[in-house]
Amino acid sequence: QVQIVESGGGLVQPGGSLRLSCTASGSIFVLYRVAWFRQSPGKQRELVADITRDGATNYADSVRGRFTISKDNAKNTVFLQMDNLQPEDTAAYSCRWTVTWPTSVSGDYWGQGTQVTVSS
Repeated sequence: QVQIVESGGGLVQPGGSLRLSCTASGSIFVLYRVAWFRQSPGKQRELVADITRDGATNYADSVRGRFTISKDNAKNTVFLQMDNLQPEDTAAYSCRWTVTWPTSVSGDYWGQGTQVTVSS
């Protein structure tokens, strides 16, 4: 059974940094893409960044240059380093693993979400 666990959210002042982690367990993951999303009250869920097994990355315009997505293949963990955080970054952040191989565990798997609050 695939499980996704996130960690690293919290309260930070404007200009501060946080690092989120997203770890998958329960299988060997060969081909996958991991995406971070965020959603704040009254707004639609937004794709923040994603990364493939090979390391190709993609960022939303609103975070490019401030956020960095990376991974540790050996630990099945994806990180989202968030620098120069601003109040508008306040949201519930969640990660999604989209597994395409092995086919026995192919599908989308979500973490439980972690709250990021940027406030002075």
